[in-house]
Amino acid sequence: MPIYEYRCENCGHELEAVQKISDSPLVKCPECDADALKKRISAAGFRLKGGGWYETDFKSGKKKNVSGSESSSSSTSSSNSSSES
Repeated sequence: MPIYEYRCENCGHELEAVQKISDSPLVKCPECDADALKKRISAAGFRLKGGGWYETDFKSGKKKNVSGSESSSSSTSSSNSSSES
């Protein structure tokens, strides 16, 4: 089940709730009892690494965004810019 983040627009209280996707959003703040909770949008806190994922096995060419290739491409671009100067 996903973890959703909520913030009360009345008092600013923030909380996380484990809910089913089909569950209704929470509305009542546990701190101030106001019906002012709003669901926040947040990014996932993990990255899938290793082989067997779309990014490593099915993307081609410049579309790949793998952590190992990022550092090698940045070092290549920095060496190219220094040799051009």
